[in-house]
Amino acid sequence: GLAPGTPVATALIDAHAGGVGMLAAHHDEESVDVSELQRRMAVIGGTSTCHMAVSANPVFVTGVWGPYQGAMIPGLWLTEGGQSSTGSLVDHVLANYSSQVVREELEKRKAQTKQNTYQVLESVLCNIASKRGCDSAFLTRDVHILPYFHGNRSPRADPSLRGVISGLHLQTGGVEDIEDLAVLYLATLQALAYGTRHIIASCNAAGHQIRTLVACGGLSSSPLFLRETADACGAPVIVPRVRESVLLGAAMAGAVASGNVASLPQAMCSMARSDAQIDARESVRSFHDAKYAVFLKMYDDYLSYRAIM
Repeated sequence: GLAPGTPVATALIDAHAGGVGMLAAHHDEESVDVSELQRRMAVIGGTSTCHMAVSANPVFVTGVWGPYQGAMIPGLWLTEGGQSSTGSLVDHVLANYSSQVVREELEKRKAQTKQNTYQVLESVLCNIASKRGCDSAFLTRDVHILPYFHGNRSPRADPSLRGVISGLHLQTGGVEDIEDLAVLYLATLQALAYGTRHIIASCNAAGHQIRTLVACGGLSSSPLFLRETADACGAPVIVPRVRESVLLGAAMAGAVASGNVASLPQAMCSMARSDAQIDARESVRSFHDAKYAVFLKMYDDYLSYRAIM
């Protein structure tokens, strides 16, 4: 039904459109140039998560896809990492490590507070932390997760890997077990954050200079996920003003195709705005460094079990 002569932009992969739509997000009074784009990584989190970074020159990262010339932004090379199970892992943990009693308690609290499951659990974590007089991040000191329940996309690039949970204990069978589920939920979010840190570390070791994350997708709607990602990675996380970054990226491509904007980088820098920035907290840095060391060691331990068998 398009009229003859109507310009049509070249199609983009959905995650790539999201990277275009948010990688240049900035405050109204700021500006972002192409060099700044190369210090950022787009994190698009849903059922799985894509991690995308760009560079002026090709950077080859073991276990990470690419580099692809001009695949996302003309003139820049795309490096694309990812986690094969993120939002789906959170749902799996909540569904399979909770009793019927806890699930009923969750539904009761959701009805009372008009909150969703994740908000209820985050409220539980705040209450536990308040009672113990500590930051909620520290509640997982004895609970560790290797989040490879559906293999690892990057940087291990091994679909045969499987997940591990360390630190489970017997539960009472009562409503108080909701606290255990909340801690396990937090440990899952932290494990996903360490996976992102691992991807960043691999990319930077190969030549990237990633200093900032920009996040969109379902997981980014959780303030706790954003906070744990910033703290675990030791990097600020920018949240774009337009949460549907994939749609905004497609609109940017349309703006260029129509001739209203001269180039895609120009469209990105002129149309993308940020809503918030979550900075890493120095107060939890040593804790996350220790947990990240456990995260890496769990993989080595898992391989040793395989070797024994």
